[in-house]
Amino acid sequence: MSNIKAAFANGKAFIPFFTCGDPDLETTATSVRAAVANGADLIELGIPFSDPTAEGPVIQAANLRALNGGVTTDKIFAFVKELRRDVTVPMVFMTYANVIFSYGAERFLSTCRDIQIDGIILPDLPFEEREEFLPVCRKYGVDLIYLIAPTSENRIAMIAKEAEGFLYLVSSLGVTGTRSEITTDLASIVSVVRQNTDTPCAIGFGISTPEQARKMAGLSDGAIVGSAIVKLLAKYGKDAPRYIGDYVKSMKDALRCL
Repeated sequence: MSNIKAAFANGKAFIPFFTCGDPDLETTATSVRAAVANGADLIELGIPFSDPTAEGPVIQAANLRALNGGVTTDKIFAFVKELRRDVTVPMVFMTYANVIFSYGAERFLSTCRDIQIDGIILPDLPFEEREEFLPVCRKYGVDLIYLIAPTSENRIAMIAKEAEGFLYLVSSLGVTGTRSEITTDLASIVSVVRQNTDTPCAIGFGISTPEQARKMAGLSDGAIVGSAIVKLLAKYGKDAPRYIGDYVKSMKDALRCL
């Protein structure tokens, strides 16, 4: 069992997302620790990129704030290494292929191994082009986490059969951002996933309330929340971690009895 799968071993997983360096790395660290203390099972860390094509306005703005604040990939690596002194839950990076290309895939993924990053999510990497990174990921024991979208259709089974770590199931068409309602027929997608893999799947994009998290985790193995947390950081800045702790607790509590 990979470290990521362990996050799903004790019930439904709650997975919060943070943009590293928004508003600064110190606040990101305090926010991550607050989330873990309040029940987060796995942490998704966004490495800022100038053209984050999967992101809506909220996370786009967070990327810009972080980049304007001077965050770099090397600073994020050092930040994660420090986090790992006391944060033991699995952590994954979400970023874009160009970030890894420009850094050098071998160097990037060997560093991920060294700082105990468990997986990477690359929303702009088509499944059919996974060989660009998969051999290096496997060399260094970093899970390459695939996304399944509502448009994946006849590719769902194919992607599921190759899954490692967990599958990121995109709830809706479009970019990240909170949604008042999620209407996609996710149950049928999860059914195909279940028929083809025992790798856990978690649903993200659009989840912001405990009720939505409970519904999505009821269909799958967990819920991923990004924009709602990034909004708290945008609103409260350095004071955000205590609000994030309360928010994560409310979301995790909604999943406990599933």
